[in-house]
Amino acid sequence: MATVLIDEATEIPDGVASLTAFRHWATGGDFPKQGRIDWVGSRIEVDMSPEDLFTHGSVKAEIVRVLGNLCKARSMHLFTGETRVSSVEGDVSAEPDVVVVSDAALNDGRVRLVPSAGGRPDRYVELEGGVDLIVEIVSDSSVTKDTQRLLAAYRAAGVREYWIIDARGEDVQFAIHCWTDREHGAEVSPDQGLSAVFNTQFALTRHRNPAGRFVYDLVVTEATA
Repeated sequence: MATVLIDEATEIPDGVASLTAFRHWATGGDFPKQGRIDWVGSRIEVDMSPEDLFTHGSVKAEIVRVLGNLCKARSMHLFTGETRVSSVEGDVSAEPDVVVVSDAALNDGRVRLVPSAGGRPDRYVELEGGVDLIVEIVSDSSVTKDTQRLLAAYRAAGVREYWIIDARGEDVQFAIHCWTDREHGAEVSPDQGLSAVFNTQFALTRHRNPAGRFVYDLVVTEATA
């Protein structure tokens, strides 16, 4: 592969032609500091689009607010922003909008913490394996990627649960894909709002504040036994 220049600040160097090479580049010092660059199904996908404030940024903030508190009570860790999740089985290395991984997944080896290059204690740059939960919020440039390519890649990677949120239209679309019982082929209907990871049912609602701007609420509608 020849060097690919996306813009003045984003250059894909020669030789990044495998998942291993991509991960090495992505966790190194030469990786671009802006934009989202993922490896999905043997293809590098670059998205330099700005994040929409009220159909993406506000949604993510609400998800982090609610799930962050739930994670603290359940020995789980929530990450957002530039948190890289990689999987050989899924042929994927991506930076999702929100990631949740449990101590149980780390302790039993289902997910591995990849240390930083310096090898300093408690310093990690990547999660490898089937994390507990990934959330992707659809943007104009990521519709097919989020709803098809990443859906397939995350499932193959062993991710337990995948939330897809699309707030661009008149109504908010919120789907939870649960893959917690792969051995028996069980999958919870994505439109039920039922999270097996949190053993809870969720609803995502939106209204306008007095100034007319969107406000989101991730509501716990039912805690199952």
